[in-house]
Amino acid sequence: MTPPSSTTDPAVPVIAITCGDPAGIGPEVACLAWANPAAHARAALRVVAEPAMLAAAIAERRGMPRLRIDTVAAADRRRSTPDTLLVVDPGGAPAASTVSLGEVSAAGGRAAARAVEAAFAATRTGQVAAIVTGPLHKEALHAAGYDVPGHTELLARACGLRDDAASMMLWLPAADGAGLGVVHATLHESLRMALARLSPAAIEAAGTRLASLLAALLGRPPRIAVAALNPHAGEGGLFGDDEAAIVAPAVAALASAGIAVAGPLPADTLFLRASQGEFDGVVALYHDQGHIPIKLLGMHRAVNITLGLPLVRTSVAHGTGFDIVGTGRADPASMLAAIDAAARLVAADWPGATASAGASSPPAR
Repeated sequence: MTPPSSTTDPAVPVIAITCGDPAGIGPEVACLAWANPAAHARAALRVVAEPAMLAAAIAERRGMPRLRIDTVAAADRRRSTPDTLLVVDPGGAPAASTVSLGEVSAAGGRAAARAVEAAFAATRTGQVAAIVTGPLHKEALHAAGYDVPGHTELLARACGLRDDAASMMLWLPAADGAGLGVVHATLHESLRMALARLSPAAIEAAGTRLASLLAALLGRPPRIAVAALNPHAGEGGLFGDDEAAIVAPAVAALASAGIAVAGPLPADTLFLRASQGEFDGVVALYHDQGHIPIKLLGMHRAVNITLGLPLVRTSVAHGTGFDIVGTGRADPASMLAAIDAAARLVAADWPGATASAGASSPPAR
């Protein structure tokens, strides 16, 4: 593939990449993805990070591409190329350049959050069309004083929305342009709390968002399924009435809205059927019900996409990789897929939400 021109091109969307916690593999997967010409095919990329941190990562970590660093403003419209990192400095007192690799720290959490805040601010002014995030560490985020579970809630609050206004979809792309999407009706919380909050309205909202996003990614109406909560879909009420009382009404509402939907279906066979192409997407009712099968099917190719926000945000689906940081074992496949998904959603003019963003106040700490 011929590398894109470095000239200005207003028609090409600008996508901001954040590295997540600088003590982890985020800087590595960002740089490795940047060095791949395919990442620049449909977007002008920017990395929002401390330039000194990226320079140190390139120089000191094993297996890193030798990229030149050029610090630019968020409003810079030039095309990106595989050999030169275009870096937007988020500002503030340096934090990331002094963290210890593989260790949780307030400095690492603060650097990760500050980059997201800067990328979000650039979307508010129209300088950036989408955000792609690297992995942060929730403990480090809390140590830095951010009272949020992760990226999803951080961005929801920045938009002036409640934490539960946003939901998560895992997207597992296929080579033919299709793929499998899994959206969660509940977010990062204990299983006990998730089950207590589960409702027909929450499941219906998740299914509606899933259908909208899959239509944008696939260019056609998707086929989705809703997972059951109990083993064997409750076995006709022997294992509880959650399927009849909570899940089935949501499925009926989705069908009434014109969505091709099936369910509630037993989760132990549903994901096998979906992986074989019977469904384009699945509504999972709690975190592990959706995460475990997707990560088994293709953890390093999966992408996390946020639904319910008035912006496009995709992310790698893996963690900070503190155990492999600097060893040369970081895999950029998920970052490349996240960049591709963000570019496809921007091209499809997917709004990311039905709600409007609130004031651009900083996320709650």
